Amino acid sequence: MRYSLFLLLLLLISCDSQENKKGRFLLKGNDKLQEGDITGALKFYDEALRIDNRFYDAYYNRGLANLKLLNYPKAIEDFSKTIEIHPEHHAAYQQRAMAYLDFGENYKALADAEQLLRIKPESSEAYFIQGLTYTELKNYPEALAAFEKGVHMDPDNPEWYINRATVHYYLQQYDDSWDDLKKAKQLVPSHSYIYNMESLVYFEQNQYEEALKAIEKAISLDRDQPYYYNNRGLYKIFLGQLEDGLEDINYSLKQDNKNLYALRNKGLYHYFKGDTQLARKYLEDVLAKNPDIPLAAFYIEQMD
Repeated sequence: MRYSLFLLLLLLISCDSQENKKGRFLLKGNDKLQEGDITGALKFYDEALRIDNRFYDAYYNRGLANLKLLNYPKAIEDFSKTIEIHPEHHAAYQQRAMAYLDFGENYKALADAEQLLRIKPESSEAYFIQGLTYTELKNYPEALAAFEKGVHMDPDNPEWYINRATVHYYLQQYDDSWDDLKKAKQLVPSHSYIYNMESLVYFEQNQYEEALKAIEKAISLDRDQPYYYNNRGLYKIFLGQLEDGLEDINYSLKQDNKNLYALRNKGLYHYFKGDTQLARKYLEDVLAKNPDIPLAAFYIEQMD
């Protein structure tokens, strides 16, 4: 009897110790994640999962760490494991949907958004994901409908207006874009993307000086965004500042050498420089990869 009781106490102490230990590893991983030490965080989450391979909090947080590393397949795997263990884990569906979207799995992102709405019918996150995904799929009416629902649910969130302004821009509904950008600016005047979006609308309306002023404001707020420099390069080219424009475009390409818009802009630089042979090469290469890139086909026609 005493032996059995002693053995039971040992088992209880052991279980408690393992439970505490995995929890400590999770907390240490979270601290590392907050500090920006992603590798360190992953090691602690792995330790927690060695103790308990059904510890869904560790899978979820490891998924967040993998997202920070842009390791989308690993992140998706971790969020999927979280959902397998805890099928109603709202945040795991949300994060997996965003990972799918970033990884180009648009229809899987939409499926997860639907699951979010099943678990939490008034989920603004689900509508946000739907709006982003439909925008990526160029289904602009559905994107607008999703963002519209989000605006009604959370009218003080500037992201709704910024993203809706972007869709209006794609639809060439520039007045509607201006209205949404104005609302977003009232809520968060320091959001760099608002000014980037303003610059794009100004450019479409042939207001190149205003476009340049707007993108300069965006860059002053976020100097690490290579796409802003590419846009500034484009505006400078249309203002006749060819060499300064090329410098910005080349800087952007150093950060992302696959950016088709930057490669298109380099083709435009050569066009305005008078080197039509090189301009044609850049623009035709861009169109071969994406026939919907604006301006490329137009300037090829100007050389024919």
